[in-house]
Amino acid sequence: MKGGGLELAGWVEEGGKVLAPGDVHALLSKDPLAASSFGGEFFLAWDGYRARDALGIVPGPIPPGAILAGDRIIGKVRPRFRETGLAEAIVTAVLLRSDRGVVALSGGVDSALVAAIARLPCIVVGMEGSFDLAGGRQAARELGLDCTEVTVTPADVEEAVPAVLRTIPEKNPLDLSIALCWHFVARYARKQGYDRILSGQGADELFGGYSRYLGDEDTDALLAADFARLPGQVVRDQAVAAAEGVLISYPYLDARVIAAARALPAGDKVSGGIRKRALREVAADFLPPGIAWKEKKAMQYGSGIMRELQRLARKRGHRTVGEYLARVPG
Repeated sequence: MKGGGLELAGWVEEGGKVLAPGDVHALLSKDPLAASSFGGEFFLAWDGYRARDALGIVPGPIPPGAILAGDRIIGKVRPRFRETGLAEAIVTAVLLRSDRGVVALSGGVDSALVAAIARLPCIVVGMEGSFDLAGGRQAARELGLDCTEVTVTPADVEEAVPAVLRTIPEKNPLDLSIALCWHFVARYARKQGYDRILSGQGADELFGGYSRYLGDEDTDALLAADFARLPGQVVRDQAVAAAEGVLISYPYLDARVIAAARALPAGDKVSGGIRKRALREVAADFLPPGIAWKEKKAMQYGSGIMRELQRLARKRGHRTVGEYLARVPG
């Protein structure tokens, strides 16, 4: 978006209010370091300056959280926000992103909570008979939300593999299977006229959603290590979405949600064999119990995309998906 000498990709907020591009430019024209307090998901360029959101959610040619004059870093983006409990933080983060867009819904607690608060249309993607298609359909029905079901065919997957593989930085079976899911979500979102997709990504890394958190390891250390890998995942998924002219938005990676999650002890997140307990307790006020407390497969498995890649590799005479990918023209 351009206007008045400002180039804005994404959106900016300050103090819980989304700013119009003209207001952003007015603030920055007076003081380029006004960007240091901005929240939201953005890349900004104006009057020889550039700035990017703190986590680097929006792609851009400068480091995440940097404010530059020319090529010189003059400041850092550290969003200012009122610290709250987890429930209020999540609600605020979702509502800030709910003025437009569509929710990528799988039927699990992460995306269903976003959908329940945002009240936006939803898209669910998966192979025929997949866990995600059934779960997304049921969640949308129970929440009373419009939902487009996108049934991906084996031919769709085979056709998309070369293009998606060229787009993503890490060319391995796991990254490809996840990127393919986002490819189909982004493609159909754009066909329906949306340029923003709200995602539930980040909840597993903040609240302990992976099965390994149920072991005897240091939960805090595992959470920190997994969170540190999130920027790479964002780069991968945004690259796929950008190829379709779409931006993915991440309510759980809002600064206020991250702060509220990190303020909780590990025992509030994983205990009694329950993962993401703190998030589920919040979700129980917005979702039916069958959704708030339901366990769910990761998107590459729940959608059936990984299984289809394995089938495709065998069909092409390869023992593994990795062998297949090594021979995909590119």
